[in-house]
Amino acid sequence: MNLPVLELRQYTLRPGRRDELVELFDREFVTGQEACGMRVLGQFRDADDPDRFVWLRGFADMAMRAASLAAFYGGPVWAEHGPAANATMLDSDDVLLLRPARPDSGFVPVTTASTGVYTATICVVTTPDFGSFFAESVSRQLDQPPLAQLETLAVENNFPRLPVREGERIFIWFSRFADEESARKQAWRERVDFGNTLDAEPLTLVLHPTAGSALR
Repeated sequence: MNLPVLELRQYTLRPGRRDELVELFDREFVTGQEACGMRVLGQFRDADDPDRFVWLRGFADMAMRAASLAAFYGGPVWAEHGPAANATMLDSDDVLLLRPARPDSGFVPVTTASTGVYTATICVVTTPDFGSFFAESVSRQLDQPPLAQLETLAVENNFPRLPVREGERIFIWFSRFADEESARKQAWRERVDFGNTLDAEPLTLVLHPTAGSALR
């Protein structure tokens, strides 16, 4: 799953509508999107916001992204089920266009049968070589080895119908834990000195995979 183009999508939903969207997404939108040439890596409930839905998808390259998105959003699955999905949402524009920070830092399959809890730690960084700083000074101090490390893919959005956040330099690492208590400890915050490499404190999302998520 070490795809070179990824999206992290965070949706703000109408109060009480998340389970409705999760059921629809798991049933229709995973296979529907993958039939159009993209890969749905995982979808999650945000543990700290009952009206937040977070998911990831990936593409072989930017040309495939444009073609796959055009095929899906112009195709029969979205035509039939898109209105119901949109009815659950207040905002769907919090989207980061990303790439693996290193060739070997994308997602790999999780082979355990048990379901874990994930964290996504989002950093707004001040330096283009933050990935090297992370590998040398941060990674070894984490409570759990990072599952994936992603950074901003600074290219033009070639499917403007779906906006992405621009003008930011982002680095994200994902980790997997056995349970939510372990995911929330974050003892690394007391050990890591980021110096002047960040514009703000890192934001950590605590994420529970849905029943249909590939990342479990």
